[in-house]
Amino acid sequence: MFPSSTNAQYRGHIASAWFLGLLGLISLIPGCIHYFLPDGGAGVIAHLDIDDRAPVIIGVFAWMGATQIAYGLAQLAVAIRYRALTPFFLTLALIERGLGAIAAWITKASVSGHHPPENYGVLVALPLIVLFLALSLAPRKT
Repeated sequence: MFPSSTNAQYRGHIASAWFLGLLGLISLIPGCIHYFLPDGGAGVIAHLDIDDRAPVIIGVFAWMGATQIAYGLAQLAVAIRYRALTPFFLTLALIERGLGAIAAWITKASVSGHHPPENYGVLVALPLIVLFLALSLAPRKT
């Protein structure tokens, strides 16, 4: 099921692979919250008023949690065993978080004006992802 490790082929900075592993954990934790909490964290964490559309909101949160769990496991697999894919996965993370930031702060923010914790997290994550992406692309000095 798992091909041979590609770690020997990875030429970027090792800190980038470890950072990707951290991103994997950061994806898994909210993924589990969204999937396993009764309200998906919509009310107890994000403080959203879910009374009118609770089944739809909870269902969407669970769906998002399922994708976060799968994505986080993939990030961890790359960080631990398939490091040659680190730049690709950091690029995916940059796209994901960048689109999330645009939606949270520019295009969708005017809808409610409410910002759950993740909206602030992406502002911290984006420059870090750019930094570690650059490090993953720069060849290591031997």
